[in-house]
Amino acid sequence: MLTFGPIPSRRLGRSLGVNNIPPKICTYSCAYCQQGHSSKVQIERQFFYPPEEVQKAVQKQIYRATAAGETIDYISFVPDGEPALDINLGRAIDLLKPLNVPIAVITNASLLWKADVRAELARADWVSVKIDTVDEKIWRKIDHPHRGLSLPLIMEGILAYASKYQGTLCTETMLVQGLNDNDAELNKTARFIAQVKPAVSYISIPTRPPADQKIKPPDEKAVNTAYQIYSRYIDKVEYLIGHEGNSFTYTGNLEEDLLSITSVHPMRESAVKELLDKAGQEWIAVEQLIADGKLIELNFDGSKFYMRKLFDNYRR
Repeated sequence: MLTFGPIPSRRLGRSLGVNNIPPKICTYSCAYCQQGHSSKVQIERQFFYPPEEVQKAVQKQIYRATAAGETIDYISFVPDGEPALDINLGRAIDLLKPLNVPIAVITNASLLWKADVRAELARADWVSVKIDTVDEKIWRKIDHPHRGLSLPLIMEGILAYASKYQGTLCTETMLVQGLNDNDAELNKTARFIAQVKPAVSYISIPTRPPADQKIKPPDEKAVNTAYQIYSRYIDKVEYLIGHEGNSFTYTGNLEEDLLSITSVHPMRESAVKELLDKAGQEWIAVEQLIADGKLIELNFDGSKFYMRKLFDNYRR
């Protein structure tokens, strides 16, 4: 299937997906990948599907979605492999532009050292680049890159792309327990991401069975610490941990609002109290969510934070 959806996406609203790469052909074979290990790891760009065929498939899917009353916020290149391996990516984006739906691409950034890739990705309206670490040894343990790739060269490519890109640029970091979730690594990665100046820096964790069964997600305390460290350097940081989230508003359902917000970012005690005031409720409502195992209390740098509970086996 060249297209799928539209499906709900917390980053992109209603997203119509484009699968422009055959399954598991990638520049990486990430240890945490939910698709399993890559069937073919390569860095040579090649022809996969005629861009005209991609265009027709998208048009057909848009027609079906519109007929069913569906809305589409983005056309998103989110294949089962690295989208920039498609030598026709730029042409496909150009063909889709007349549909007047913003184009998004989620890339692992491994080919941004190539000028042609940077030029083609510059045509998209919204791009997310993956930055798991800035340490080459850790990068190789997590992302299992093609042997022809160099992390310093990729980082140079990311900065070169970010310096000229005119659309919305985001970053995404996948945290893996025991590898890139310690304070020293988080600080180094955050300082580099700050140079990229993303609209949003997303922090994610493995939420589905990974390719390598030894891979484990960090616990809530580590995720909160990552958020706090990133926020020292980066203007806007959000979780991307498998839950849909809303902005800081009260919609009439305190539990739903509180859990939605704290699945995007931790809330300070003062912010939780403000939400309670809007809802006309007392602190006992928070205590009940903690007792029910839906919310947890964390301490960082002398302040209390509240976060949606992610794992049944978490212990403070």
